[in-house]
Amino acid sequence: MSLRRILLALCATPILSVSGVAGNITGDHEQPSVCYGDAAHGRLERGRRLPYSGENYRAYSMLGFGLGRTYVHSVVRDVMLDAYAELAQSHPELRFIYGESGWATGGRFPPHKGHANGTAADFFVPVRTQDGKVSLLPISSFNLMGYAIQFDRNGRSGANTIDFEAMALHLLALERAAHAHGIGIRRVIFDVNLQPRLAATKSGRQVLSHLAFNKQQAWVRHDEHYHVDFRLPCR
Repeated sequence: MSLRRILLALCATPILSVSGVAGNITGDHEQPSVCYGDAAHGRLERGRRLPYSGENYRAYSMLGFGLGRTYVHSVVRDVMLDAYAELAQSHPELRFIYGESGWATGGRFPPHKGHANGTAADFFVPVRTQDGKVSLLPISSFNLMGYAIQFDRNGRSGANTIDFEAMALHLLALERAAHAHGIGIRRVIFDVNLQPRLAATKSGRQVLSHLAFNKQQAWVRHDEHYHVDFRLPCR
């Protein structure tokens, strides 16, 4: 089944069994998370998630959040929060949307191929309007919760243009926060045709010199979001 069909089936589901949803959601834990295996074939214990929204960020979808599709390892969660907190101080005008990351207990996470153990997260590209104002992607069930939005080679989609500098600033903040928590960033997946646009910005050049990006196009374009694999020890 294609990515579009799987996400459409998820978005179109009006009623879900209580037991099914509860199995994907857990409360906060005092103990840290434990990850097993790798991002493609692994699992997670005591997964954590960000609040639905904060000062300068929000989740991509209330439905996806409610279904429990935004869990990560506790250290990754702290890194994400610290990065947003840093940007709220240094660039308070910017706004960000985080996407899907995985189940509270990890495991297979259709349609994604690499969100099994809480060490990966998706982030939707920050955007501006054609007149340069900070904006947010128009995410809804009609565009598969944002994952069906398409950008051209110039980073444009309808009235929005990717803010490549803001994207780079976010990645650099994630890198600093990861280092502060004793982990790293293993890889960033982003559309290969848009990577030169990222590299053309001041902070983007720094990002591409610091972090490893995919050299070949991924199985889906990753033009509307960038996937970040964090490096931390798993059992």
